[in-house]
Amino acid sequence: MDWSVVFFANSALLGVGLAMDAFSVSLANGLNDPGMKKSRMSGIAGIFAVFQALMPMLGWICVHTVLQYFKVFEKLIPWIALLLLGFIGGKMLLEGLNNEQDGEGGAKLGFSELMIQGVATSIDALSVGFTIAEYGFWMALTCAAIIAAVTFVICMAGLQLGKKFGTRLAGKASILGGVILIAIGLEIFLTGIFG
Repeated sequence: MDWSVVFFANSALLGVGLAMDAFSVSLANGLNDPGMKKSRMSGIAGIFAVFQALMPMLGWICVHTVLQYFKVFEKLIPWIALLLLGFIGGKMLLEGLNNEQDGEGGAKLGFSELMIQGVATSIDALSVGFTIAEYGFWMALTCAAIIAAVTFVICMAGLQLGKKFGTRLAGKASILGGVILIAIGLEIFLTGIFG
């Protein structure tokens, strides 16, 4: 493929498709912390954007170097996403239930939980390395940058929506956020196994 409008449009559409899990997790994070500041929102969206750009590039590198090893790993992707999102979602759910009993608000996510979310929502993007394998390095890198930019914008929207509804849902937001993360993990798992 050459540098063209089609290349940029395809990269943007790829970004939209890949960002849907990150959008849902961002929505859950916004629900969990309705008082979140813009700088924290930018940091969370930035983490998701970096992972969504990094994974296709890692996939591209695998295709061009160690393809046979990646094929084995590809079968584990749905399981890894299920475990990671199930863990974080379960933790949020339990904290929400405990906080509801104690009368407290939702717990804030730490850096390690955000890293786990970033990996879990982007691990399926490793496969995108196969679809962009025909690109040269600079085209693949540009595609990854476009995916990152699209992911950032979509995640900021998810965080903003989550904050808006999180304020209205008050104490139930962490519970709902946990359920959403577990549901996303199940969806990734079922799609990966049966899709």
